[in-house]
This record gives sequence, structure tokens and C-alpha cells, in this order.
Amino acid sequence: MPERNTKPPLVAVTLGDPAGVGPEIILKASTSPRLSRHCRILIIGDRGVLEKAARLIGIEAPFVSIPLPDEADSLEGSVFIYESSRLPGSQVKWGRPDPRWGAATLEYIRRGAQWALEGKVQALVTAPISKEVIRRTNPAFTGHTEFLAQLSHTRRFGMMLAGKRLRVSLVTVHQPLRKAIRQIKTKRILETIELTQETLTRGFGIKEPRLAVAGLNPHAGEGGAFGSEESDLIQPAIQSALERGFRVSGPHPPDTVFYRAARGEYDAVVALYHDQGLIPLKLLHFEDGVNLTMGLPFIRTSVDHGTAYDIAGRGTANPDSLLAALHLAADFVRRKPTWP
Repeated sequence: MPERNTKPPLVAVTLGDPAGVGPEIILKASTSPRLSRHCRILIIGDRGVLEKAARLIGIEAPFVSIPLPDEADSLEGSVFIYESSRLPGSQVKWGRPDPRWGAATLEYIRRGAQWALEGKVQALVTAPISKEVIRRTNPAFTGHTEFLAQLSHTRRFGMMLAGKRLRVSLVTVHQPLRKAIRQIKTKRILETIELTQETLTRGFGIKEPRLAVAGLNPHAGEGGAFGSEESDLIQPAIQSALERGFRVSGPHPPDTVFYRAARGEYDAVVALYHDQGLIPLKLLHFEDGVNLTMGLPFIRTSVDHGTAYDIAGRGTANPDSLLAALHLAADFVRRKPTWP
């Protein structure tokens, strides 16, 4: 029998926007002494940009170039790079978005998703991108979550943000608020409850998760005084989930449910729109929150922050969110053999 590979899982990490803080935080995370015990990382990006970032923060670039993920198993080390393109590091200016880098950024993501789908890497972790910059050359682009779902032909997917004290999943994601409210339907709420349940049991290893669903209106409608969405749309979804044996409750007043969850009363809150969930999450986990995509056929986590152009090139970017995303991805990989 062939010898079993006992090395830590290989996780692909996309470079993100070359002009943002992605290259810097990737290098800082890759030199963390704890990381190599949990996973090996394969950076998908541009060597010249990473070497420029290494000079910025005063370290020696710790990676080895490889042509394919399979090569990592025959080499010593825990940090590798696949040179997805050849952007000239001298032309990439920190903090200055440029649509020329948009195509390279999308190629990092495509390559990482392809290898994750093929099982050549065990998980995908993404560094921050600028949706605005990418849309200058690809107007249909709305974000990592939707792009990865499209690449993997995934119809049923969703976004969760997670920290040690609070986890939040979203019924609607990147839409104008008026449009998001129109898209809040019973079917989509139930689907998000189901995805949240699956993610907590499979990924986080919680056997019987406790879910709370936030209301849409002040005081969760207060018996219809402030709106009927709670009774017409949200409660039917909760009832269907209860009939399936889920431990779910609500709709809860949005101004108290996140506080209760952060105190340990619930394992996750299902929020109805982007800012309803992300404001409390980022209040508690601005530096160490993790964005993860529910429902994909592979494990994907990400930092919970943007490109931070305002501090790019200063050497002061905090890698904690990326480290948390890497550790969570590795934890999910270790639990994956037990998934039903």
C-alpha cells in the first residue's frame, strides 16, 4: 500500500488585489510559527508583487515556486507559490487601484476554485479584492461568493461571517437595500436556515446547533404594528425548519438577538440583509472575523475586510483575519471525513 500522506492539508491562498494589503498579510501569515502545524499554503499570485511586499516588511520571501499543487507533497516546506501571471512588481503601486490588475485577480480565483474542485488543494482561502476595480473590465462581477458559485455551478449557496463570539449567516448579500428587502422570501429564508445548519454541523462540528432568525422590522414587527413580514414571510420558514427537527427560533427583535448570540445563547444568527448581520459582527470581530461560503462543493474561507488601500504599502496591515481564515479552513478539512 502507498504510504499515507500525513502532512498538513494544502490550502490555496489567492493574492487578492495586488495593490492592496493582500500580499502583505499573506506574507505575515505565512511566517506565523503556529500556521505550519495546521496547514501548508499554496499562494496563487505573482512572485514579483510578493517579493516587493517582502522587501516592504523586511523579511525574506519564504515560498518555493511550483508548477502544480502535486509538487508540494514531494518538497519540504509549508509555503509555496504558483505564479499565475507575471505582473511587474515595479508597476504595481501600493494603494492605487488599477483596472489592469483586474484580469489577474480573477485568474487567481479561477485557478484556486478549479484546483479545489479537482481536489488538488483541500481548501481555498481568498485575500481581499476590489469589486469596483474588477467591474471596470467585468461589469457582471458582484463578489467572491457569487463568482465561486458560478464557477462551481452551485445553485444553493450563502454567506456566513464567523468569529469566536458571533456567527452570522445572510439571507440576502450584495444588493441595494430596497432590492434586498424585495428578495426576502420564505423559500430563501428556509434555504439559509438549512445552509447554516449544515455549516455548523459539518464544518464547526456542532451536533445540534441553536439558530436564531432575526426579524426585519423594529421589535420584529411588534405583532404587526410595524410590518407584516415577520408573520407572512419569516415565521413560515421557521415553522418548516422546526418540523424538520431544527433547533431554530424567531423572528427575534434585531436590536437584541445579536447581543444574546454573542453571550452564547445561540450558535448563529440568520440575518436578513447584509448590514443587519455585518454591523454587529464587525463590531465584535473587526480584526479576526472570517467570511465563509456555505453550500459550495469545496471549503472556502476569506478575510472579513477589504483591500485597505489607505494603509497598503505602510507595512502595518494586520494579518489576524487571514490567519483566522486559514485556521478555520484547516479545521474544516480535518472534520470533512466525518461529514455525512
